[in-house]
Formats: sequence, structure tokens, C-alpha cells
Amino acid sequence: MVTPTEAARLMLTACAPLAPERRTLREALDLVLAENVDSPIDLPPWDNSSMDGYAVRAADVAGATRERRITMRVVETVPAGQFPERPLTVGEAARVFTGAPIPAGADGVIRQEDTTVLADGGVAVFDDRDAGRNIRRRGEDIRKGDRELAAGTALGPAQLGVLASIAHGTPLVHRPPRVAFVGSGDEIVDLDRAPEILSGKKIATSNSYTLFALIRRAGGIPIDLGIAGDTRESIRARLAGAPGADLLLTTGGVSVGEHDLVRDVLTELGCAMRLWRIRMRPGAPVGFGLLAGTPWIGLPGNPVSTMVTFELFVRPVIRRMLGHPLPFRRTVPVSVGEPITLGPRLQHFLRVTVGPEGAGGARTARLTGPQGSGILTSMARADALLIVPEDRPTVAVGEMLPALVLDDPHHVAQPPY
Repeated sequence: MVTPTEAARLMLTACAPLAPERRTLREALDLVLAENVDSPIDLPPWDNSSMDGYAVRAADVAGATRERRITMRVVETVPAGQFPERPLTVGEAARVFTGAPIPAGADGVIRQEDTTVLADGGVAVFDDRDAGRNIRRRGEDIRKGDRELAAGTALGPAQLGVLASIAHGTPLVHRPPRVAFVGSGDEIVDLDRAPEILSGKKIATSNSYTLFALIRRAGGIPIDLGIAGDTRESIRARLAGAPGADLLLTTGGVSVGEHDLVRDVLTELGCAMRLWRIRMRPGAPVGFGLLAGTPWIGLPGNPVSTMVTFELFVRPVIRRMLGHPLPFRRTVPVSVGEPITLGPRLQHFLRVTVGPEGAGGARTARLTGPQGSGILTSMARADALLIVPEDRPTVAVGEMLPALVLDDPHHVAQPPY
């Protein structure tokens, strides 16, 4: 048996970012750049107005008030999308609109609210508060030649906007991994057999739905291979759909019972086993190996164990394949809000809710209820996993421990557990 940290490192060492490919911006959301992107242009490409008003020379409008209005000659109108025809000279103004280029000679834009249009086409300025202001300078956002996005950057909406603004329409990104998954067990059925589930004759394949969602949320493409029965033939038939996948997941069948056949079948198929038990609870029976070069992770069948081990091991592997340089969620210190007594000397990952920071600056963690690995509702109520080291059979109220907050967007390079 290895520690969770050793298991996570072993799995990541055997995996690598997937081969990059070019995708359009609309196809690249949430993917990871596989190239550095330097800007070929300045942005803005020219000095432009940040509001509707009149481009002027600051010296010409200095001291303007309602009692002392300054009259300017309006020599042209420059809407966004057009360019000035000539520079401004003393006493001249140009009507400009937001985004319009500023004429040479102008060093500020007077907002139209501080002006009055005159009958002869000129304009009277009655406030000089904008003298020398309201101009967006060339290159103030992006400079030509600067590195705007580095390889390893996840492409969110803002990053896609940056790429679009410099006409980088087909970024090189790591493609999302295709993650095939299969459940096992004669007692497990899909929802098309709802009457048997509701009558207590069969168990619903909740893992199929949680895994589908977890894979999608982690950035992978889920491929449901269905449910295998407790025979070698059935398991082989389901695994036959795995070729072409970048990662293979199984649930159940990796323990030591006489019906736990998944590991045996995978070994027969040539899977090189790297591990099959981890010193943790829930989720000790976890397998890992390579099947014809494709990573396989065997998750426990109990619903909570499936979700916990996915978070700790599968999600980082998917992020690694996507090209994320930081695959693991961070942990945060929390104060334990109730006494806890544990069983075997294993590292425990307890489902908790973490409250807001208290007077001392610490957040308080409380159990979501009974911690059995089959109590899926305890996971549904949880927003974090409290990590209790294996040398701590009891935990007192107020003790500080690390917690892995689920859906925390902050990540780290190494497993923090």
C-alpha cells in the first residue's frame, strides 16, 4: 500500500499533456495553450477617445467655466471607424465619438456634457476638468512584441478576447482527453430499469452519472462504456470499447472478493499494474496501470469512494493531459468544529462543510453526517474534504487541519495531501 501522495505522483509521472492541435477560438474555451503568444500589433493601434465629446488642445480650454466659456471652432467630425483628416491648431476642436482616433495636436477630449453647440457650428466649453484627459493611448493595453499569453494558460472568456483582439484566431492547444469509463457488478443497472431499482431488486448506476459529470467538469470528454456483469466475458466486452480513449476508468471489481474480476481481466489483456491499494479511507482499493500505453485507473465501487478518489487522482490526471501546469487543488487550513474519532490508522478524507472565517480568521469545518463510503448524500452536502493524517485517531474541537475545498479554482503543482 502506498500513500495518497505517492499514488498521485506515480499516476502523473505516467501521464503527459496530449498532442496539441489548432482550434478556432469558439472551440478553444477552457483548453490550455501549447504555445506562447506574442502580439503582432499595438492595442489600441492609435490614440483614441474614451468618450463622446470634443478633441481639443488642453491649453486652449484651460480656465473654462460656466461664467467664462471658451469658444472653439469645430473643424471636423470623426466617428469610430474613420480617421481625422488634419491636425488641430490653436482654437480648433474636432467632434469625436468613443473609440474614434484623436487628431494630431489634440491632447484631451472634453465630454459633450461640458459643452454647448453654437449656432455657427462651433462649440462653447464651460468646464476644463477634462483638459488633457479621456484619451486611450496607443499600446496602453498591448504592446507589439510583448508576450500576452504563455504556454500553459487556460483559455477563459477574457483570454479568448485577447487572442481575438490580436487576430490570433486558431491557437495551438492541448486537446481534451477522451475518458472512457465502465461500471461493474451484476446488481448494478441503468435507469431504463427503474421499476427494478424502485422495488429494491437492483441498484442504480449512480456512478455512471457522477463520473460523466466529474469528467465533463474536469475538462475531459466522457465515453460511457456501460455496465459490465460479474463475468470475465462481460468485462472484456465492455473494455473492447476503450481503444481510442486517452484514459480508462473502471469502478468496482478491484478489491479481493471472488467477483472482483476487473484487475484479473486487465492483467490478462496485458495491463502493466503499477498499484492497487492506497493507505486511505474512503477509497483504499484503487488500481493503476497502463493498458497498451493507455493509463487505467480502477476506482472503488462505493459512490463516495468513487468521487473522493476521482478528485484526488483522476482529476489531476485529466488536468495534466489538458496541459495544466498546476494539476492539484490547494488545501486551506480550517478549524475542526466538532470532535472526531476515527477507525483504522489510515489517512482519512472526511466530507465537511466549511463555514466563513470567524473572529480569529479561521474557517470552521463540520462533518456532513455519517461518513460511510456508501452514503452519497454526505458527498452531496459537502463542499470540502477534511484531511486527517493517519497518525491522528482522534481530533479535538478547535484543532487546525488542512481541507481540500471542492470547486476551488486555485491549484498547485504537487499533491497537498
